[in-house]
Amino acid sequence: MSSTQTIKYIPDSKLAVSEPNPMWFGNGPNDENNPKWTNKNWLKSRFHFSFAEYSNPRNTNFGVLRVMNDDLVQPERGFGKHPHRNAEICTYVVHGQLTHQDSMGTKESLGRGSIQFMTAGSGVTHSEHNLHKEPLRFIQMWFTPERSELKPNYGSMCGSKIERKDKWGHMVSHVESKAKTPVKVHCDMNMFASELSEKKELVLNLGDDRQAYFLCIEGTPTLESEGTKKKQAFNKHDAAELYGGDKFTVTGPGHVIIVEMKKEKNGGRSDI
Repeated sequence: MSSTQTIKYIPDSKLAVSEPNPMWFGNGPNDENNPKWTNKNWLKSRFHFSFAEYSNPRNTNFGVLRVMNDDLVQPERGFGKHPHRNAEICTYVVHGQLTHQDSMGTKESLGRGSIQFMTAGSGVTHSEHNLHKEPLRFIQMWFTPERSELKPNYGSMCGSKIERKDKWGHMVSHVESKAKTPVKVHCDMNMFASELSEKKELVLNLGDDRQAYFLCIEGTPTLESEGTKKKQAFNKHDAAELYGGDKFTVTGPGHVIIVEMKKEKNGGRSDI
């Protein structure tokens, strides 16, 4: 990436797409006759970084962000019980109802705009299902924790309690940060979501020592760099790496997530 470039655009076409066999996750055959299904396979995942069968040594992480999967799960399907360890896992629900159950005794369902997290730490098992009659879409992100073998933990907040309409909804921050967020994680990062109306603008300032990952969840927002004057248009599923110090203006309409973090020399896509 050029030393003067602060936006690296990652179009949907550059994401890996996975549609795994339903039996791998404890599901029955695909329901070809269900009119509620919006995809022929029970799951369609878009991988932003190397994951599962997608292995790309030039795309393994972006700072502490090492997994971002955009998952579309069809009605009455899901991921059976499986383990995690030494990861901070955050999940943002786009639409539908996500039902989570884990080895810590937690069981709940969350709808649009909700955020949940797990500190997998020394080890946890959980399942994630769409038990309802409509498709479910969620964004799951894994972050590298500051320490290994942390005590497992779980938390969440309902989307109706997160103010994100035409403003930055600050959902996640570091455990030692003074920011009042519903989720606290053991790594230096912040996560924001917003649902922007037509022509509504929001500003993101990135210091010299910071970087961010931008995801267009829905809509057609634009992103403009004050420093380079570059203006980039986005469609659903598009993403971008953002580098400080620069000031960025996001203009709606669009539903977006920004993951802001400490800048690292390693990481980021070197194949684009």
